This record gives sequence, structure tokens and C-alpha cells, in this order.
Amino acid sequence: MIRRNRIAIAVAGGMATVLALVMWSTNAVGVQGTTVAQTGSAVEAAAAPGDYGYDTPAAAGTDAPAAGAQTSAAGQPAAEPPAAAPEVSNVRLVAKTVDKMGEVVQDGDGRTLYRFDKDTPKPPVSNCNDACAVTWPPLVVPAGSTPQLEGVDPALVGTLKRADGTEQVTIDGWGLYTYSKDPGPGKWAGQGVGGTWFVIQPNGKRNVECLPPGVTAPAA
Repeated sequence: MIRRNRIAIAVAGGMATVLALVMWSTNAVGVQGTTVAQTGSAVEAAAAPGDYGYDTPAAAGTDAPAAGAQTSAAGQPAAEPPAAAPEVSNVRLVAKTVDKMGEVVQDGDGRTLYRFDKDTPKPPVSNCNDACAVTWPPLVVPAGSTPQLEGVDPALVGTLKRADGTEQVTIDGWGLYTYSKDPGPGKWAGQGVGGTWFVIQPNGKRNVECLPPGVTAPAA
């Protein structure tokens, strides 16, 4: 004998409809129960999360990027762009070995470059300003730029900020100057003037060759 009993329909929060049909059958051995359940999955699939007044939560363990953060195509934080390389100016430093004087540094026009013993290299400071800078014009470059180099170690080349705000080129911290009274390119009439002006070598040291009479080479 087959007896049907208990048909239950339950609606939980409007999200699913469950129809349960329980059938019991009796035989000589005993009672066997079979449960058949059918869910309202089709109804759930048709309804958006917003229909129930809530949003679908993010998957566990997933970190959303911060607001305004830039991400790459792979979803990782975008790398910072590399810093722009300093602009190369048209100022040149050329290391040369010349007759009698030996190692010198010249500018792009072949003028001999000098250093001033009353300057300081650490920190780099120029103490030749105003009338001094007219006689000994400093070698300057546009702010943020670097000179072109031939035979000079880039690690030794830098700049210092002058009193007038311009950037003066340095070698090993020593400011570079030309001499307004040099008769032409490749000359060195400024060598030893006042016992404080000397032709500079590519390593930033004084060149003490060809000193005029009465000028003694200072201690290294």
C-alpha cells in the first residue's frame, strides 16, 4: 500500500522555493523512505543580487586596489616612470696632453680651464664673484644639464650653485674658469697668477708645470 503524506512548500527570504515530496512505501520487510527535493534554482538565476537589497561580497582573500591607484594590465600596481636623464648641454670638457704643460682640460673652443685655490671643493663653493668673475669667467651650464665629456671621468664632474644662481661646472668639486687675458685657444697665461690660479688636470688636481718666475708650486 502506498501512502502519500506531507507536501511542504517553503520560501526562505524570497530567495528559493523548495518543493519536498516524501513518499513512504510499506512492504513485508518494513518501511523505506525516499526524499525527492527540487530547488528553485531557475528563479534564483533570474534574480540579480540587487533585487534582494545586497551586493555580492568580494571573494575571500581578494584585496581590491585602493581608490585612485594605478594598476597594470596584469592587475599589479603600475611601476613609477624612470626619472628623466639630465639634459646634455653644448658645453664640452676635453682632456688633452699638450707640449710643455702636460695634462690639461679645455672647453669646446680649446680654451684652457683653471681652478682657484680660494674656492672649496667639499662642499663645492666658488669665491670668485663680481669683478673676479669678469677676469675669470666661470664655465656654466643651464640648470639641470650636464656638459659633454671627452677623456674626463663622469664621476668627477658636477656643478655648484654660484652667488648669482647660475650652475658652474666642477671637476672633483673644484669650479672651472677660463682666463679673459689668455691670448687664444691652447694658451695658459693665467697659470700661477697670484699664486692661487692654476691650470686644472682631468682629475681635478693642479697642474704646476710652466709656472712663471717667482711662483712656487703649493703643497699638494
